[in-house]
Amino acid sequence: MTAPLPGTGEEEVFAPPANPLEPLRGQARAFGAVAVGGAIGAIGRWAVGLAIPTPPGSFPWATFGINVLGCFLIGVVVVAVTELTDPHPLARPFLATGILGGFTTFSTYSVDAQHLVAAHRIGSAFGYLGLTLVAAVIAAWAGLEVTRLVYRRRIAARRTAR
Repeated sequence: MTAPLPGTGEEEVFAPPANPLEPLRGQARAFGAVAVGGAIGAIGRWAVGLAIPTPPGSFPWATFGINVLGCFLIGVVVVAVTELTDPHPLARPFLATGILGGFTTFSTYSVDAQHLVAAHRIGSAFGYLGLTLVAAVIAAWAGLEVTRLVYRRRIAARRTAR
């Protein structure tokens, strides 16, 4: 039984598709873009982890930096592909969901926090969890705003050059 739609007195009707995979039809190129981008991003994350290893019980600076940088870049990409350009339809799935989704990591973030707890560094674990959350949100916002600011300045410079 479903609840009536507000103000209509009618019943909300939900009819699932006969084939549950129907909404996915025609999405093979997007799936491919996400998969290839995800592989590229994950390899990049892995390489940073090799270059900046985290000793046992230490603050995971590499993962923290990856997640903050990735969130900033997601903000840049979102503005670039939704507000500034007429992008290829696969640009956002490839760049944001694929590359940057593969580069950033919630799983390693969680495991790193667990490693801090296992090393009896409870305060560091909670600090890491909270700091990452706050820094990532601020970084995503900054990516959006910096990209918009750069774009506005470029437009203004072009207008004055004419």
